[in-house]
Amino acid sequence: MIDFEMPTPVSRQVQFIGMLGEQVMRPRARYYDDHEGERPVEYTSLIWQTVRAQGGRNFSADTSERLDRDGRPRPRIGYLMLAHMVEALSWGDAGMYLATPGAGLGGAAVDATGTPEQKERFLRRFGEGEPKWSAMAMTEPHAGSDTAAIRTRARLSDDGREWILDGEKIFVTSGAMAARDSAGFVVVWATLDPSAGRAAIKPFVVEAGTPGMLVTKLEHKHGIRASDTAAIIFQHCRIPRENLLGSEEISDGRSSGGKGFAGAMRTFDATRPLVAASAIGIARASLEFTITYLRQRGVTIRYDVPLHRQTAIERDLRQMEAQHRAAWLLVLRAVTAMDAGQDNALEASMSKVKAGQVATFIAQKAVELLGPEGYSCTLLLEKWMRDARINDIYEGTGQINRLIVARRLLGYSSRELR
Repeated sequence: MIDFEMPTPVSRQVQFIGMLGEQVMRPRARYYDDHEGERPVEYTSLIWQTVRAQGGRNFSADTSERLDRDGRPRPRIGYLMLAHMVEALSWGDAGMYLATPGAGLGGAAVDATGTPEQKERFLRRFGEGEPKWSAMAMTEPHAGSDTAAIRTRARLSDDGREWILDGEKIFVTSGAMAARDSAGFVVVWATLDPSAGRAAIKPFVVEAGTPGMLVTKLEHKHGIRASDTAAIIFQHCRIPRENLLGSEEISDGRSSGGKGFAGAMRTFDATRPLVAASAIGIARASLEFTITYLRQRGVTIRYDVPLHRQTAIERDLRQMEAQHRAAWLLVLRAVTAMDAGQDNALEASMSKVKAGQVATFIAQKAVELLGPEGYSCTLLLEKWMRDARINDIYEGTGQINRLIVARRLLGYSSRELR
């Protein structure tokens, strides 16, 4: 059951992040949009204090069981907490949010696929020292949504002590920061045997500064420009044998406890609702700004008047509000299932599809309602419209997630419904 009342610990975090968004992120949003590639140091320095307090695992939920005063288990709220935090940060600025230091997507992959020893080894560092980043590298020039087509190879060295990686990855979020900064790392998905398909795809931790890992390009992007998106090549890149996350066994993932490629899919079940939450943050920013802007000019929504008697602007705003709330409810459903330890693959993809669609709709409609001013760079609306579009693309495109939803609802396999 979903409790719609925000728990006190979540409310406190959201209040703090709301102030951070208003006082630190919003005032610098245009600057970092215009100066793509510069690190948002004001934001990263301040948020790192919060990330460190949580052990550095800003995208990894605390799912440990807690008891109330009477010794009864309290509901887990780790992913619920994250969803609210991501939404609030993206309300401030989605690009800066994506530049948040901490374990990040790479940490989520370690959580989903690593052994307890590997989690301790790779994630402990994010609660210490200076800001640091991790990244997850899966997409390749010829393998976007079709992850089974990954060609990056991993083979054992002659002495059996190291893995040797060769290949190219593109569109790696925070890739430059994770590959270059001290103590960061990139989780690289590579195949042990291309003829074995998905079963042979494994995650490998490549630590920052490893010889043979080279950032070759930083993307010049349409939106989220405060976040770096990198292309990385691996040329005879040697890493310790123990840097392969989970088992070396080539299997379907079931016999190895959901590691390997199955672990990658479990990672997405955790992160797709957070991408959806980010989209909701952008949508809320656009919606709130538009309502306030129009109200200051005498345009208000008459909720007590039937739709057929309202103006076109009123009807548009009510539709925007309804779509925003519907998408947010799907996010809450997905993270609540995750906190409860339930299979949430369907809910994760549903929330991702809906939120990506709604964020684009609301931001674009907001620009339309404000006319020339909305389209100009005087306001942040046009930026939010550009930022919103990525949410229907990364972490699985809208088309791919619709396929996942259809397969789950109709009972088809990936081979039967493509």
